[in-house]
Amino acid sequence: MLPVVALVGRPNVGKSTLFNVLTRTRDALVADQPGLTRDRHYGICRLGGRPFVVVDTGGLSGEDDGIDGLTAKQVQLAVGEAAVVVFVTDARAGLMALDREILADLRKHGKPIIVGVNKTDGLDELNSMADFAALGLSTLVPLAASHGRGVDDLIEEIEPLLPADEEADDASDADLGIRVAIVGRPNVGKSTLINRLLGEDRLVVSDIAGTTRDSIRVPIVRDGKKYTLIDTAGVRRRARVEEVVEKFSVIKTLQSIAAAQVVVMMLDAGEGVSDQDATLIGHVLNESRALVVVANKWDNQTQYSREQCEKSLERRLDFVAWAERVFISAKHGSGLRELMKAIDRAHASATRQFNSSELNKAVEAAYEGYQPPLVRGHAPKLRYAHPGGTNPPTIVIHGSRTKHLADSYRRYLENFFRKRFKLVGTPLRLEFRDGENPFAGRKNELTEGQQRKRQRMIRNAKKR
Repeated sequence: MLPVVALVGRPNVGKSTLFNVLTRTRDALVADQPGLTRDRHYGICRLGGRPFVVVDTGGLSGEDDGIDGLTAKQVQLAVGEAAVVVFVTDARAGLMALDREILADLRKHGKPIIVGVNKTDGLDELNSMADFAALGLSTLVPLAASHGRGVDDLIEEIEPLLPADEEADDASDADLGIRVAIVGRPNVGKSTLINRLLGEDRLVVSDIAGTTRDSIRVPIVRDGKKYTLIDTAGVRRRARVEEVVEKFSVIKTLQSIAAAQVVVMMLDAGEGVSDQDATLIGHVLNESRALVVVANKWDNQTQYSREQCEKSLERRLDFVAWAERVFISAKHGSGLRELMKAIDRAHASATRQFNSSELNKAVEAAYEGYQPPLVRGHAPKLRYAHPGGTNPPTIVIHGSRTKHLADSYRRYLENFFRKRFKLVGTPLRLEFRDGENPFAGRKNELTEGQQRKRQRMIRNAKKR
């Protein structure tokens, strides 16, 4: 495992900006608003001679109640697993009483602490550093994270403090397992589900809608299989999205859908399928991602409510009838085994690799079972097929007059392939290509040749 470096400090001192610079990403949501980050956000810094994990944490406000208290708990967990703590401060605001309180608490953990004095751009660095020298720490590094200045100096201070006996295990994307994005409207239980799967309070959970604002990636191992769960911000109807931060959160959610291999669409079983749920599933279809529909809070529903929820799923989600439906209680953990099995099946179907032989046999069987209707007295013909890619699985079918195939026949072929290859939980893309006519464009040329031949025959006949 890579050693961990935690970024800790008051709200709005630039921790997320520094995180993005160190990881060379834009994974952490950044805005000029305090309290934006609430969960632990992990990334890998490879800028120095030795890679290490960077943890972005929420700002510490000194409050122990509500969201601030839950955020502080996440910070304590990050410090507990860190090898080095970077205490980020704000040079423009100067040394504050809360900074002293945070540092006093950090010292109790006995971890090496580096003070990063951020936002020094445009200021006299010596005067800024002198202010924070009162903290009594020997290592102070001036930073301007928004411009990337001072980051190399910070890494030089971090590397000697990293434990020497840990082996660097720099995991690739393939080693992170199946990427699963958990999406849905606010307060449907996305973070609760991930915490239940992990068996720990990894993410901040609250009854307040919109608690999660960023997309948080959490690696887990379950039943010997690796997964990377992506917790996303709840998405409301566009008309209700007013704050700029929430707009960026929605963008991050849509990006997470594109980055995932399987999308888990969470619904509130008591509310059924809303228009916003259907819109979100539409985004999943646009990205051609595998899909599992999950109805949460199933344990709180009466028998009548459950029946209404099932009817709503059948009626509103008929356009994704291939997606499996799972009924769970994220709070109590019921149905999670069925959920993980559905994710595995969807991923296996989405990454299914065909060979040309089996596809040609399937096309032949489908064509013999039901031939397409005539078009202007001629029937479209399907000759052969070959694989066109995975995630989603793509089948390229060659033939003649395929552009005239009726939509009903295209649906018949899709259902035929799904049943034959046992594909569940994934879109299936069919591409049709007409074979080129080798005599196309030669009609006039052939006619002239025939005419010359006829003229020669006439001349020879006259000579005789």
